[in-house]
Amino acid sequence: MTRHDIVPTHLAVTAMRDNGYKNAAYAIAELMDNSIQAGATQVELLCGDKTELRRQRRTSQIETIAVLDNGSGMDADILRMALQFGNGMYLDKHNHTGIGRFGMGLPSSSISQARRVDVWTWQDGPESAIHSYLDLDEIIAEELYEVPEPQTNSIPNIWFKTGRSFGRSGTLVVWTKIDRSLWRRSVTIIKNAEFVIGRIYRRFLADGRVQIRFATFDVDNPTVLESDELARPNDPLYLMENTSQPSHPSPVVPGEDVYIQPSEPMFTLWGEDETFQVRYHGDVHTVNIRYSIAKNAARKGDSPGSRKHGKHAAKNVGVSIMRADRELDLDPAWSDPSEPRDRWWGVEVDFPPALDDLFGVTNNKQSARYFSDLAKVNLEDMVDGEYTLGSAREVYQADDDPQWILYEIAHRIRKNIDSMQAYVRQQKEGARRRRINGESKDVDSPVAIATAKTKKRQEQGHSGQSDRQETLPEEERIVDLQQALLEQGAENEEEAEKEAIEISGRGYKYEFRSANLSTSPAFFDVQSRGGKILITLNMQHPAYERLIEVLEGDVEGVSESELRTRLIKASDGLDLLLSAWARYEDEQPSGTAKENVQEARWDWGRMARDFLREEN
Repeated sequence: MTRHDIVPTHLAVTAMRDNGYKNAAYAIAELMDNSIQAGATQVELLCGDKTELRRQRRTSQIETIAVLDNGSGMDADILRMALQFGNGMYLDKHNHTGIGRFGMGLPSSSISQARRVDVWTWQDGPESAIHSYLDLDEIIAEELYEVPEPQTNSIPNIWFKTGRSFGRSGTLVVWTKIDRSLWRRSVTIIKNAEFVIGRIYRRFLADGRVQIRFATFDVDNPTVLESDELARPNDPLYLMENTSQPSHPSPVVPGEDVYIQPSEPMFTLWGEDETFQVRYHGDVHTVNIRYSIAKNAARKGDSPGSRKHGKHAAKNVGVSIMRADRELDLDPAWSDPSEPRDRWWGVEVDFPPALDDLFGVTNNKQSARYFSDLAKVNLEDMVDGEYTLGSAREVYQADDDPQWILYEIAHRIRKNIDSMQAYVRQQKEGARRRRINGESKDVDSPVAIATAKTKKRQEQGHSGQSDRQETLPEEERIVDLQQALLEQGAENEEEAEKEAIEISGRGYKYEFRSANLSTSPAFFDVQSRGGKILITLNMQHPAYERLIEVLEGDVEGVSESELRTRLIKASDGLDLLLSAWARYEDEQPSGTAKENVQEARWDWGRMARDFLREEN
């Protein structure tokens, strides 16, 4: 009898192969979700290669992938349900608190990578295991219309040789006929899976609720494991201890005993956690946001982004979206892919499964699409011209519309990211200024050369305001410098005093700094304070981005085309600066004003010629 299904099974299942899993690691995580939901404390990822002779060369290729756990196992009815697409035990429960819910995990993730999935599960010892399967080729051939009824079936001996977590109860999921994985060898799958899975389940790993083991082997010799290791937490906020964060192989700064160790977090909290109360479906739920920023030690030295810990951080860029202690996504939409400094801050948004629909959690648990859509939305743009932000909030609240809380959360995150980005720029600029300002014996630094040129001018009878300040007592000079630093946004009096003492003791006439001079339209500020000439570059001025930032960015690992682009951008920025000055002169009225401006340019040109001229 001819079947007339509303949705032909063989076509629907084939289409479901393209269900949006980013790679094999995320598909494997779906299986681990089931394990953790079933109360497993031990989960194993076992990958077997097949070595074959191809074109007179022996090559290894992935043959099978398995996830083994010591969870509660399943009876026959639940096993059949678990292999059905879209069926599950928590589909209609808005107050569900666990990892699972959507009923798509096992079959959907499996066929995204392989053409066959076999499941053994047991509740009274592995010798009592029952078995069922899905085979894509049988479904396409219209030979398999429903999940086969589970049968008692012995677990293949290869898994007893490689697995260690065969408890009184448990489940073994095995993929074969793997044809969609981007990674063709076990070692590559494990390498990438460790990073992703360590991040997804970092809380479970950190507090010991779950131990995840990775092992690889050759299917023809499974008793000899090629690799065997335990997953470590991967914290994109870098606030956890004992994670996969790499250590620094040597002191970051020559002469300073500063190391970045895996046991020591390289970030610190930025401010306090922010908490939002959300009323949804009659209940109140909590959304928590946490921020972190790189410690100074993590960014010391030349090109910290090219070091091991910097490269590790570069793969953890974005806002971490957490649900039920499990990461859904590390959303890159909140960062700038062309900005390498975005690796030095972290944001984590944590919400319960009861808010899945509000946040737009996808059925493969890889993103919260409604929330992610707000990454580039300006909250002011969401408000009708008739409303202020405050009055618009009142309208949404009066309508009991919970969507507004997403706008507020996104707005707060964006403001904090902007603040952290500014801090990261200034943090690194502090190190750069130290290099420019030099140490006591650094005769080649710009300030050393400028100081020598200035002494020659002093000997020639030229005198400046800072020269006259040099005769003041040292305490007065330090207080004057401290006040200048406070005026330019120093964190507090203690920090300003510490920096003032350092500046005073360096022995140079000039001191370069960077600061957010938001009230000044100038590219740089010049002050004669405490016998020094302070040159403060305005980080808020477009010239800073067009000249300083592009020329001072890390160069290790940067392509030749990117370096060329930076130089062109800097050259264009210089041309625009000169054009701005030329227009400034052009707009001066004829007569004394115009002559004064031209005289200033000539005088500066003569001074620049003397300072830039190299001595024999």
